[in-house]
Amino acid sequence: METISSFLTNDHHRCDELFAEAEASAAKGDWEAIARNFQDFLQSMEQHFTMEEEVLFPTFETHTGMSMGPTQVMRMEHRQMRELFNAMGEAVTNRDKDDFLGQAETLLVLMQQHNLKEEQILYRMADQALGGEMEDVLKRMSAVAR
Repeated sequence: METISSFLTNDHHRCDELFAEAEASAAKGDWEAIARNFQDFLQSMEQHFTMEEEVLFPTFETHTGMSMGPTQVMRMEHRQMRELFNAMGEAVTNRDKDDFLGQAETLLVLMQQHNLKEEQILYRMADQALGGEMEDVLKRMSAVAR
C-alpha cells in the first residue's frame, strides 16, 4: 500500500531530477534549455508545495493539533526556496550563468536538508497520525498533481 511517505518521497525524486536537468543545461550555457528546464522544475516544485500546503499540512495539523511544529518550519523553508526560485529566474532572464549556478548551489543545500526533515520526520509522523485517512489524503494530493 502506498503511504504519504512513499508518495511524497517519490515526488521529491521527480523534482530533484528536473532540478538536475536545469543545472546541467546551465553548466552548458544553453539558455533555451535552461529556461525550459527551470520552468519545468518550478512547476513541479509548486505542485509539490501545493500538495503539502493545501492538503497534507492542514490535515496533519487538524488531526494532531500541532500547528506550530514541523509544518510551520516546512512552510518557512518553502518561502526560503521560493525566494531562491525568484533569484534564479532573474538570473535566467539576465542570462547570468554564474548567478544561476550560485543560487542553484544554495538551493540544493536547502532542498537536501528540507527533504531529509520531511522524509525522516514529518512524513513518518503523517503516516502514523493519518493512517485511517491515508487513502483520502493520497487522493486529494493526487488531484493536485494532475
